Amino acid sequence: MCSLWTEVVLTNCGLCAVCPVVGYSGLDQNHGGEYASFEVLIEKFIRALRDCSISPYVVLDGGSDPTDKKLQEVTRRAGERIKRANRAAVRGGREDILPALAKVVLLQTLARLEVRFAQCYGEADREVAALAKEWRCPVLSGDSDFYVFDLPAGILPLSYFCWEDVQRSGSQSFIRCRSYNTSSFSILFGVQKQMLPAFAALAGNDYVKLEGTELARFGPQGTGRTSHLEWLLRWLRDFQWPSEALEAALGLMEDLSVDRRAELLRGLHLGMEEYQIPSSSLSKFFIDETSLLKDWGLVPQWTRLPLSQGRLSSEVLDVLLLKRKSLRIPVDRGDSPSAHLASRPLRQVMYGLLLFGSPKRVWQNHHSNTLKNLNLLVRTRVQDLEPGRGYQKFSRTTSLRLKVLLEALQVSEEPLSRLPPPLRLPVAATCYWLQSAVPPPEEELLGALLLGLSAGNTGRLSAEGTGGPGEARTSSTTCVRRHVGVSHSFNQWQSCLEVSIQLNQLLGFPLPEPQICTNTTFTSNWTNTNIICTLMFLMSSRLFEGTLVHQLVRRMKSGRKVSVENKPLIEKLYKTCQNVVNQFHTQETSENQKTQKNSETWTLDTLQSQKTHKILEHATLLMFTPHRIFCSFLQYYLGGFQANIIFWGRSDRNSIHQPLLVCGSRLYLRLFRSIF
Repeated sequence: MCSLWTEVVLTNCGLCAVCPVVGYSGLDQNHGGEYASFEVLIEKFIRALRDCSISPYVVLDGGSDPTDKKLQEVTRRAGERIKRANRAAVRGGREDILPALAKVVLLQTLARLEVRFAQCYGEADREVAALAKEWRCPVLSGDSDFYVFDLPAGILPLSYFCWEDVQRSGSQSFIRCRSYNTSSFSILFGVQKQMLPAFAALAGNDYVKLEGTELARFGPQGTGRTSHLEWLLRWLRDFQWPSEALEAALGLMEDLSVDRRAELLRGLHLGMEEYQIPSSSLSKFFIDETSLLKDWGLVPQWTRLPLSQGRLSSEVLDVLLLKRKSLRIPVDRGDSPSAHLASRPLRQVMYGLLLFGSPKRVWQNHHSNTLKNLNLLVRTRVQDLEPGRGYQKFSRTTSLRLKVLLEALQVSEEPLSRLPPPLRLPVAATCYWLQSAVPPPEEELLGALLLGLSAGNTGRLSAEGTGGPGEARTSSTTCVRRHVGVSHSFNQWQSCLEVSIQLNQLLGFPLPEPQICTNTTFTSNWTNTNIICTLMFLMSSRLFEGTLVHQLVRRMKSGRKVSVENKPLIEKLYKTCQNVVNQFHTQETSENQKTQKNSETWTLDTLQSQKTHKILEHATLLMFTPHRIFCSFLQYYLGGFQANIIFWGRSDRNSIHQPLLVCGSRLYLRLFRSIF
C-alpha cells in the first residue's frame, strides 16, 4: 500500500484508532498526482469517522532516526524506490511512488476540516502506542509492528476495518471491524506476552538480517515464511524471558566469530527496543500544543513548535540533526537528469537559514539521475548566513523575510502585489521554474496545465478536431500514455513549488501558502493561445490533475482544440498574470546577461555570507569558477552508499578558491545544457 499519512488517533468514549488508513494506492501515481481525488478520499474517511461520533487526531512521522541505527536499511529502501520509479516511468503500472505534493495536500485538507494533528520528531509508532496505552484505546493499523506492542485495548486490523461502508442501527452509525490483542495471541500459540518483542526481532528487523544464517535454516524447509514464523513461535514456548531466547538463538548458529556474535546480539536487542512503549507526550500536545521536543539542543527553539504542529517540513530535522536530506524520488526515467536540479538553489537558501554559523557539511541522499549510478552524490556549495545576522535577528521583520524569499525566487515584490495574495507564491515559483527548467517547458505543457486546473476534478473537457465537436469528454481517471518530456518538466515544476512552499514556511509565511486543492470549479471557453498566461490560470483554480495534463498535451500536440467554460470570470486575472510573468522574464534575461558578463557570485543582498556549507546530492552538477570549469571524482562512503564523484580540469591559481554558482541563471542553465 502506498500510504502517505502515518497514524491517525480517533477517540470516542475510549476508542482510539491509529492507522495509515488513507493511502494513495487506488489513485494514479505515474502522471504527477491526482490531488483532488486524494483530497476527496481524505474527506470521505474523516466524514465516515465523524458520522460515528469519532473525533480524529492525526499523528505523522517526523525526521529520520538521529542515531542512524536504521541508516543501512533506509538506504537500501531508497535504492529500491529509485528502481521502482524508473520501472513506473518505463513500463507503467503501480510501483507505490507518492506524488510530490501529496503530504502538502494531506496537511492542508486536515487543516481545512479542522482535524487536530501532530508531527513527531521520528517514527510515530512508539508515540502512538504510548498514547493508546495512556488513553486505553485500541489501535487501528495495517502496520504489523502494532501486533507486538502490548496495548491494553488491542488493535483493529486495517484489512477488516470497513470505513467505506458505514452501517446504521437506529439512530447510531457504526463501522464493522475485528479486534486483536496480544493476550489472545499468546494463549493461541502458548507463548508468553513478554516474548513477542523477541519473536519480532528474530523474525527480522531493520537492524539485523538473519536470512542466510543457521537460525533461518531451522524449522520446516521450503514451506514459506508463514510456516517458519509458526515454528519460531512454537520454539519460543520454552522460554520465559527474551534474553534467554536470544542467547539460545545465537547458540543455534555454528561457527560464529566473537565479533559477529556481538553484532547479531546488538542488532537483536535494538530490534526489541523498538517495542518498548515510552511515556506519551502527545496527550499534552493535543491539550495545549506544547512542543513535543524539549531537550534536543541541536534543534533551535523557534523551530520546535512549528515542527510539532506540521507547519515546518519534517525534513528540517534531518538537516539540523544529521546534516543530511533525503530527496523525494519522482516517477521519471533513470537516464533523465534529476528533476530536483531546478530547485537546488532554493534548497541552498534553506540550508543557509537553518545552519548559519555551522561549519558542518550537509549531505543530500537518495536521489540519482541514472540507474547505472544509483549512489552518485555530487558536491556543491551553499550560501550561509552571517552568524551575527541569523534568523533570530530578522525573524521579527516581515519585510526582510519577504525580501529573502523573493530574492531566492528571483522575483520582486511590486509586480506580485498586483496579484491576489493566494496567487503570489505559486506565481513566483512558476516564474522561477520557467527560468530554471532544463530543457525549457513545452508550450503544450503550459497550456495543458492551465486546462487541467481549469477543469479541476469534474473532467469537463471536450476536444474538437479529428473526432469532431461531439467527441467524448475527458476523464481524469482515464489511463493515458506517459509523455517523457512532459513528465520531466512537470516534475521540475512540482519540485520548485514544493521547495518554495517549504522555504516560505521556514521564513514564517511572508506570503500566504497556496492551496493545492479546493473544490472550487472554474469554467471557460478557451482555445490554445497565449500559453504563458495559461499557467497562471492554473493558480487561480488551485487544483490540477496530472492525468489530465498528459491527456491534454496529447490533444494539443495533435491539433485538436480543448474548451472549458466560463472564461469571463478569469479574463482579468489572465491579463494581470501575463503582465507579471512577462515582466519577470524580461528582467531575468537582462540580469543574467549582466551576471554572465561580470561573473559575480550570487548572494542575498541583506544576508552576506562569511561561511559556506558543502552539500552532497544524488545528481550531476558542475561547479563553475570565473576562469575555469572543474569537477572531481572522490571516493567516499556514506550510509551504505559507495559513491564516485569526479573532478577534472586544470588548476588556476587565480580562481581555484572562487567558486561561482549563478543560481537559476541562464549561464547556469547553458552550462547544464552542454552536459546533458
